[in-house]
Amino acid sequence: MPAHLSNFLIMLPLLAWIVWRRVGRSFGRQPIRRKQMIARIVVFAIFGGLLALTGLHDIQLAEGLLGGALIGGAIGLLGLRLTRFEVDPVRGDCYVPNPWIGALLTVLLLGRLAYRFMVLWPQMQSSSASATSGAGFGAQPYSPLTMLLIGLLIGYYIVYFIGLLIHHRRFQRARLHTTEA
Repeated sequence: MPAHLSNFLIMLPLLAWIVWRRVGRSFGRQPIRRKQMIARIVVFAIFGGLLALTGLHDIQLAEGLLGGALIGGAIGLLGLRLTRFEVDPVRGDCYVPNPWIGALLTVLLLGRLAYRFMVLWPQMQSSSASATSGAGFGAQPYSPLTMLLIGLLIGYYIVYFIGLLIHHRRFQRARLHTTEA
């Protein structure tokens, strides 16, 4: 089996697991885990900052990332307005994200991954021809559209998790004031 296909077969189950977890977190009641949310905000911010460095080589990539982050931030604010907050007797404080926004982001992610796979599959099949031409597999791993989608997800999650943390703190304070009164 060629090396590029064995790498692909290793990455496919990992990608399926990541998408499965993403879908599970987009629907239904989710417990608020402050430390995990803060860690995700930090990871997304670092990842976004590192990806922004690609703009030093190609300004269109940075524009796609920034545009996606701005759109994602706006969608994150909309998602916060549509999120319900509840108290579960077993799980504690929970939030229920809007399923339509979760579905939209999941479809965009899966659609872009499927498109990139279809575009790269012929290159993987003809790896010997591309090796002689110098345009090997993954010669252009990012495009402005891919960076726009990545920026959309980064902007959405950073804004959404920060908003969840702020709202949760307000929710706790309000609940504390009602129990004192």
